[in-house]
Amino acid sequence: MKARGATIGLALTCGDPAGIGPEIAVKALRALAAAERAGLRLRLVGDARVFAAAGASAEDLERVEAAGAFYAAREPAGRPSAASGAAAAAALLRAIDLALAGEVDLVVTAPVSKEALRLAGRSWPGQTEALIERSGAARGVMLFVGGGLRVALATRHVPLAEVATRLRTEEIAADLRLLASSLRQDFGLRAPRIAVAGLNPHAGEAGLFGSEEQTVLAPALAQARAEGLLVAGPLPADTLFPKHRAGEFDAVLAMYHDQGLVPVKLLSFGRGVNVTLGLPFIRTSPDHGTAYDIAGKGIASESSLLAAIRLGIRAVRHRRSALKRGARDA
Repeated sequence: MKARGATIGLALTCGDPAGIGPEIAVKALRALAAAERAGLRLRLVGDARVFAAAGASAEDLERVEAAGAFYAAREPAGRPSAASGAAAAAALLRAIDLALAGEVDLVVTAPVSKEALRLAGRSWPGQTEALIERSGAARGVMLFVGGGLRVALATRHVPLAEVATRLRTEEIAADLRLLASSLRQDFGLRAPRIAVAGLNPHAGEAGLFGSEEQTVLAPALAQARAEGLLVAGPLPADTLFPKHRAGEFDAVLAMYHDQGLVPVKLLSFGRGVNVTLGLPFIRTSPDHGTAYDIAGKGIASESSLLAAIRLGIRAVRHRRSALKRGARDA
């Protein structure tokens, strides 16, 4: 991460231009306090016409990093298309490249449509996979923050019927290693406490309701403990999240998408943040999708995107402090 003084380079993408992404991007920038804006080197990434149509200021339009083209008159708001998917992909890839080149420290992505990406010929299940692929990261983990919770996912966009077959001891151990490292480096926690959710009801009840806790998860936790990580589990998911929210743990590793996201979104929908761990830069995004049904109506809330920007700024500052400590200790 190349720091330029005390300022933070932010690349904010348009997301799917047929959705609410451009609107909430403009609204989020307006909602930032003057002092927050003063600390940013902003790049709005996408088609300038899209941001202009969403009401971006002349000052912000001067900061547009052109990527992709979207002709709103030909492709009206409110539906996925090959054109919107191509524009969203172009903006995302350009933002990643800016971060890899050290031009920005933080990438915040507005929502995209998986259907639109497919129509545009992209095979990524989501932006997370594109970020991992483009950046060359060895591993990536989705972490959701909101409602007093930090919840990482051991599997991402995987059919429920396939989750058990995707779990591997070495991968769970690697996820715990990466999660602990990020909590220290990007969240400022010196000794993070991580709980691992069981896959099965009652965490398998000693094998009565499933064996994955014994055969896959327990060995992974043993390996993590041997490396000095503070990990607990596997614990029943139905009682784990209240303990986490009460402060017993700093984060949870959930086994599959809805196991982790239901409690986070129940407590913080519209204010939650998705963070991609394992990248050479900070990336955050809102906790919702393109909301095609309200696109172009001017009523979309920017609260989650604003939270993503602010959490990302804090993470950059934590990471800079961690790098400075490491340099002093070397």
